Amino acid sequence: MEEEEAVMEEKDEEMCEGEKKTLIEEVAEKLIDGGDDLDAKIQAARAVRKLVRKSFSSAKTRSKFAAAGVIQPLVSMLAYASLAAREASLLALLNLAARNERNKIKIVTSGAIPHLVELLKSQDSSLRDLATAATLTLSAAEPNKPTIAASGAVPLLVQILSSGSTQGRVDAVTALHNLSVGSDSPTVNLDAKAVSPLINLLKECKKYSKFAEKTTALLEILSKTEEGRLAISSTGGGILTLVETVEDGSLVSTEHAVGALLTLCQSCRSKYRELILKEGAIPGLLRLTAEGTPEGQERARTLLDLLRDSPPEKRLAPSVMQRIVYDIAVRVDGSDKAAETAKRLLQDMVHRSMELSMSRIQLRAASCTPSDFPSK
Repeated sequence: MEEEEAVMEEKDEEMCEGEKKTLIEEVAEKLIDGGDDLDAKIQAARAVRKLVRKSFSSAKTRSKFAAAGVIQPLVSMLAYASLAAREASLLALLNLAARNERNKIKIVTSGAIPHLVELLKSQDSSLRDLATAATLTLSAAEPNKPTIAASGAVPLLVQILSSGSTQGRVDAVTALHNLSVGSDSPTVNLDAKAVSPLINLLKECKKYSKFAEKTTALLEILSKTEEGRLAISSTGGGILTLVETVEDGSLVSTEHAVGALLTLCQSCRSKYRELILKEGAIPGLLRLTAEGTPEGQERARTLLDLLRDSPPEKRLAPSVMQRIVYDIAVRVDGSDKAAETAKRLLQDMVHRSMELSMSRIQLRAASCTPSDFPSK
């Protein structure tokens, strides 16, 4: 009985596959050979999306649609004057590209990016959001990044950070992040205009979220330019938001946030050290030396060294430092082991401070010439 049921299920699946193949061929024919019948093409584009979404084997369906040659005519529809045609083709292409690297690359090589750049300028918010989502999806494929970066899409995505819908801004951040990272990705020159909207987005989101991780990664990249550093320090609550992320963020977002603060301080200690101290960065940095990623811990220690090298009136009193370290130790190891953990953290800070002082003495000695030493 079980064998008969298995045979029947197999026949039903074969029949479904046969019907699906016929449908795919019919849809492809309307898109490829539909001539001037715009309505037929729009319906066919909508059918692509529908068949992919409702299919149990959507991965196979995506591949079969691509093999049937639907991508090129769908890309061509992006340039149509009809709003319905552009929307239908965008939705179809988004569904074909989802979780399919080959289709993402095929869509770009078929010439989709120049059309998407024009759609990113659209006054229609729905269409602009779809174009942003499509740019995000396509930017996830490494081979597509140089084409997108060179297309003029980046400045438009930066504009969307300020003026787009909530979903549009989220997608713009992720697209910019995709274009900015990766071993083979091109160098994307982010404009410092991105800083203010990124800071505002970071203020509004949960500091431990994936979105915060991408936002802080972009801010760290921006902190590497003089314009970016000035924008971070001049944006209302810019440094404070990074300090709060060090305190409340995930391991990834704290690493990026402290990286941005460290870059600021290293670029001009006399200017940025006081601004960072003013926002109460010490407790979060001390916690990070115990709880962060190895890179985050190292960055936090380096920044603490820079912040401690300040005028006496800017330094924390030893009793205040001990209390902060003890409170962190309680959160890390509990009250039973807090005293031991706090002692270890303080010893590590003293040790690193001594190492730094010795390193500076050695550097000064190495730079001295015989004439620098007093004669007997």
